Amino acid sequence: MAMAEEEQKPLAYIPEIVLKKRKHKEESIALTRKNQLELGARAEKKRRVHDIKRPEHFVKEYRDRELDLIRMKQRTKRPKTTRSAVPKPKLLFVVRIQGKNDMHPKVRKILYKLKLSKVYDGAFMRASEGVLEMLKRVEPYITYGYPSVKTVTDLIYKKGHGKKDNQRVALIDNNIIEQQALGEYGILCLEDLVHEITTIGPHFKEINSFLGPFSLNKPKDGLQGKKALFKDGGDSGNREDKINDLISKMN
Repeated sequence: MAMAEEEQKPLAYIPEIVLKKRKHKEESIALTRKNQLELGARAEKKRRVHDIKRPEHFVKEYRDRELDLIRMKQRTKRPKTTRSAVPKPKLLFVVRIQGKNDMHPKVRKILYKLKLSKVYDGAFMRASEGVLEMLKRVEPYITYGYPSVKTVTDLIYKKGHGKKDNQRVALIDNNIIEQQALGEYGILCLEDLVHEITTIGPHFKEINSFLGPFSLNKPKDGLQGKKALFKDGGDSGNREDKINDLISKMN
């Protein structure tokens, strides 16, 4: 018993000022934590209240979508003599720049068909009367033009990815192109892929099916948020060669 008492070490002396500082620090941390919890609770409550849609919100969304459908039909109701002729540059690059709750489901369906399911998605397309008609239907939500060889190359090398077995595959290795995707068409490397796209070669359709949409960045000074046509000072519609300037800001 005596030996056990002798082995016990005395408690270390802690100065009173240290204890006061420690207590003050603990109280400060507790107060900060309490404030954080209260702020988080208020933010969560505000978010829940904000997420609750009133009946008039649903009515407005419905009217906006119906108006969007009417405008889409009006854009395609024009004499055949005034229909847009297929441009000489056959290659187009289309970028989605708008579109949320005010879109009619039919408009959204066309955007999905064009591989533009998200804002700032982009895709190559072969200019044809059918494609131009679809672009006209969704014109307020897209912009497009004629990409240069440099633009095509930059997009493929920086943003390009393919789809293999429903998996997204980055184009970082020529083996991916040759062995897993396009080798059967004689497309063996990225250079071949760029050439086939820019020249709209005989396997353009297969390549474009393999390529996924290009996820571009939001341009800092490239868009004004206007649905008016580019030629009228807005953002949408055909930019012709000016599309290269926009893509360089988004790549």
